[in-house]
Amino acid sequence: GTERSKGKLSARNQHNKLENGPHAPVYQLLNLFAYGTYCDYKERAASLPELTPAQRNKLRHLSIISLASNLKCLPYSLLLQQLDLKNVRELEDLLIEAVYCDIIQGKLDQRNQQVEVDCSVGRDLGPNELPNIINTLQEWCAGCEAVLCGIEEQVSRANQYRESQLKVKVQVETEVSNLQKTLKASAASPSSGPAPAGAASNQDADQPAEPRDPASSQEPRQPGKKSSKVKGLRGSGKIWSKSN
Repeated sequence: GTERSKGKLSARNQHNKLENGPHAPVYQLLNLFAYGTYCDYKERAASLPELTPAQRNKLRHLSIISLASNLKCLPYSLLLQQLDLKNVRELEDLLIEAVYCDIIQGKLDQRNQQVEVDCSVGRDLGPNELPNIINTLQEWCAGCEAVLCGIEEQVSRANQYRESQLKVKVQVETEVSNLQKTLKASAASPSSGPAPAGAASNQDADQPAEPRDPASSQEPRQPGKKSSKVKGLRGSGKIWSKSN
């Protein structure tokens, strides 16, 4: 632990010497390549060393990375201003070079004069950017906790619903089992069941038949009508009397 603290102190002392010593402009330029943009260099160009064409091109690539971290669609007008380029042809050549170097991934939309960025490489974080990152991470953690609480509530509701459905299932199965037992018991006991189909007919057969009145069985004769047999006899008698 002591060796690490000594190393940190010596590193800080060296940084302080570079920042405040005769090589301070070079140290500030190094910080621009680590955290800054080409626009920052233009603002402080008078106090910084002159950039070579390769360094200028590199700082512009780094500036594109910083812009792509905040915007996914970079207008040409914004890039021309931030990179201090004079025409679209120079800008597109720089963007194509950045794509081939895997600095960014995306496509050029020449019709809408913009760059659609899919992803880009990362850069070192400056000391001033740490509070924003901490706030972003805290917000993300709070959002994750809220989502987790919501999921736990849904799981609890699902478990309660499952338990209630299991209780209903057990109750229904119990009622069905009781009904089956009742039906089996009623089918097994003869007294409680309905009488056999031939029982009533057998009782009727055992009872003696009542005697029938022969007079009541004959149909009553209607008065004023005589049978045809009597008329025939009378007519035949008259015929025999005339012949004698």
